[in-house]
Amino acid sequence: MAKENTTAVSADAAAADATDEGILVPRRRPAQARSRERFNRILTAARSVLVDVGFESFTFDEVARRAEVPIGTLYQFFANKYVLICELDRVDTAENVAELKKFSERVPALQWPDILDEFIDHLSTLWREDPSRRAVWHAVQSTPTTRATAAATEKQMLDIIADVVAPLSPESTPEERQQLAGLLLHTVSSLLNYAVRDLGRDDRTFESIVAEIKRMLVAYLFAVATG
Repeated sequence: MAKENTTAVSADAAAADATDEGILVPRRRPAQARSRERFNRILTAARSVLVDVGFESFTFDEVARRAEVPIGTLYQFFANKYVLICELDRVDTAENVAELKKFSERVPALQWPDILDEFIDHLSTLWREDPSRRAVWHAVQSTPTTRATAAATEKQMLDIIADVVAPLSPESTPEERQQLAGLLLHTVSSLLNYAVRDLGRDDRTFESIVAEIKRMLVAYLFAVATG
């Protein structure tokens, strides 16, 4: 198996294991317990490499070394680092979807500020305590194919958010509600990225930015509801 170069492969190469819709997917997912354990070890190692060296210097060689598996094992599951990063994004999104479902089921849809407040707290805790979350978020922005894959992955979250905010704008179309959900999600992610810049030197700044994110989005959604 050829050794992966440390330089980024092209977007065309990133599409090597893409579906007909251009979505990057693993070559296979493990069915047996032993394979699942190796698969999860690879994902954990990939997160640590991504945080330590960044996406540009991210290599399968280093992931295999940290996961303590032959590099050929990585290629059994993933065509290249782009596919692997998109799988990490799926894992992160699945956890966020589970939290969103709990919020939306526990709080009546008309009390959307409560859901918004709790979900922003949930995301801010992840971004503050797990650097790999924001590292994955940055990495999937690296090529058109990874961005398209991330957009398809996040649709699960957008569907839930769109349903929650539907009472605010009952005359809007499903497409308009999806756009609103995307605006909310990406605004929060982008501003949390800003909030963590000086994290560690002044945690109070992080908390104050999170509070401002909440205030800004609540005001925006009230404007949507009354506009």
